Amino acid sequence: MGEIIDLGECAGGSAEFFADPYPVYERLRRLGPVHHVRTPGPGPAEELWLIVGHEAARAAFTDPRLVKTPPWGLEASDIGRHLLFADPPEHGRLRSLVTREFTPRRVAALAPRIQKITDELLDDMVPRGSADLIAALAFPLPFVVICELLGVPDIDRDRFRRMSTQIVAPTSGEEESAAFVEITGFLDELIEDKRCAAPADDLLSALIRTTAEDGDRLSPYELRGMAFLLLVAGHETTVNLIGNGVRALLDHPGQLADLRADMSLLDGAVEEMLRYDGPVETATHRFAAEPVEIDGTVIPAGAPVLVGIGTAGRDPERFETPDTFDIRRDARGHMAFGHGIHYCLGAPLARLEGRIAIRSLLERCPGLALDAPPDSWLPGMLMRGVRTLPVRW
Repeated sequence: MGEIIDLGECAGGSAEFFADPYPVYERLRRLGPVHHVRTPGPGPAEELWLIVGHEAARAAFTDPRLVKTPPWGLEASDIGRHLLFADPPEHGRLRSLVTREFTPRRVAALAPRIQKITDELLDDMVPRGSADLIAALAFPLPFVVICELLGVPDIDRDRFRRMSTQIVAPTSGEEESAAFVEITGFLDELIEDKRCAAPADDLLSALIRTTAEDGDRLSPYELRGMAFLLLVAGHETTVNLIGNGVRALLDHPGQLADLRADMSLLDGAVEEMLRYDGPVETATHRFAAEPVEIDGTVIPAGAPVLVGIGTAGRDPERFETPDTFDIRRDARGHMAFGHGIHYCLGAPLARLEGRIAIRSLLERCPGLALDAPPDSWLPGMLMRGVRTLPVRW
């Protein structure tokens, strides 16, 4: 198999890797498209195969030999069956049942409500003159939106944030396991309450009721898994889109000034934010269903594989001067939301929330600036973002 590359050591330490993994990814890309690596701490270290570069990632996303279902299967203790653990034909079945209800029309209709929630959060934040942008806007906005969309009653935001963060960016195996147990119980109670309640117009109630033409519907195990996916992935991605996007603007004052002067650049600016420093660093695990050869390197059967999303967006063979943040760039073709059949179901909602939040923030805070350098990065290689983003205006 060759030497295992320790990603933390390559960056000079785990903290350095989490703060800026892109130089490591680029060094690996120049050596080849696939590498046997060890993930950095403080969470549980894994030895797995990492695919880097835009074309290699694009090919991996559609390679039928790289599957989502673990070779050892799923156990009853797992959170539930959902899209990120499913392969065709089961994936198509699950996705069709969800997309019957999670429609573009339903998402587009949320725009006025998203604007109202944003305005209320900024009404509270702006008079203070400074704030942690993650706590004040980037987290509560998508969290409230997804809770309302799913029909989740008021819950302890701090508790849910802790559970969710330990799942997507665990600091230890014990904390991750405890978070899964806690959120599983929460979801079971939520679904049971929905089943017993009067019919409602929220998405979770619709998923409980929805039935395909052939009578197929989500099982309780699948329903819990899909509720987990929508609730956690439905806000975590947008938290980092807003946080990383604002940080990129503040790190590039010329680009920020250009956007303030011409808000017609906003849609393109959001796409550049997704490419330059997107919210998801690598896709969730895939597994080699058989020995998989990529450019002369063989990934053994059963091995876990990560497809690099962040490295794909910084590939100089796809994007000219990729380490330059340029809101006028044509950033189309980035894979911040994945590619192929596992393309993120919530991408339209994340884009909508990101555009509304960033436009409103810049309009309400003309003197927006960093109040201190971000120094607390999410650990792990799934989500890319900061825990806090101190700003002033």
